[in-house]
Amino acid sequence: MLALSANGVLPKVDYAVFADTGWEPRAVYAHLDRIEREIAAPAGIPVLRVSAGNIRDDALDPSHRFASMPLYILNQDGKAGMTRRQCTGEYKIKPIKRQIRDLLGYPYPQRIPKDVFVEQWVGISTDEFHRAKDSGVRYMRNRHPLIDLNWSRTDCVRYLTSLGLADTPKSSCLGCPFHGNAQWRHIRDSPEEWEDVVSFDAAIRQGNARATAAGHHLLGQAFLHRSRVPLDQAPIDHVTAAERAANGADELEIGAMDGCSPWACRSDADAPAPDGFELAA
Repeated sequence: MLALSANGVLPKVDYAVFADTGWEPRAVYAHLDRIEREIAAPAGIPVLRVSAGNIRDDALDPSHRFASMPLYILNQDGKAGMTRRQCTGEYKIKPIKRQIRDLLGYPYPQRIPKDVFVEQWVGISTDEFHRAKDSGVRYMRNRHPLIDLNWSRTDCVRYLTSLGLADTPKSSCLGCPFHGNAQWRHIRDSPEEWEDVVSFDAAIRQGNARATAAGHHLLGQAFLHRSRVPLDQAPIDHVTAAERAANGADELEIGAMDGCSPWACRSDADAPAPDGFELAA
């Protein structure tokens, strides 16, 4: 959407907003720097980076309130479960809303008049039209330009490729439990990032640090991988039926599945979501 706007295919937006959880892959930060330098800046579109902190550090800090990640739980009786997902709201939606309020000139807790709002673009393509939804607040009105253009994921990839951006990565936390096996394999190819997520997986085995420090121990064990075994032992080399059905046998396309977006974050059973850019017009 940023490229379409910068190149005049879509109207020029006033801002692009990136919600940074502090734990994105290095490739995402490098890509963000590149498109800000090569696409946004020449078009006069400011890229605003907003953050509510570092989700990895917060999860392991016993003194910090932590919005829970959707960890896979193996209970003492052998039954499977999951913790609640609060991270999208805390680390993506809230900081974006705070930024939008500031841009409108009504920082919290000021009341925003009914006729003051932004049009916010969300990058959902026709493959996932059923996930298009409102922002939940009157001062942010969601629009889905890719659906308006009748663009599928394939159309998006084709356009990015024409701009020399075929290697555009998906935005998501390194240790997001909603990664598919292809994304875990991709992370494993980067030894430093793989060591990071394996270490984090081991560290959250008993749940979030603050609850544990307060004596509220998790009645079971927590894991990043849906198999509910330590990440470095998880069957990530298995290509799942869902991966094959969604993307055929193309590993590049399978790897494109994963991602996290403020207004379209996937659930455990959902199809994958678009990446974490929001455009305000």
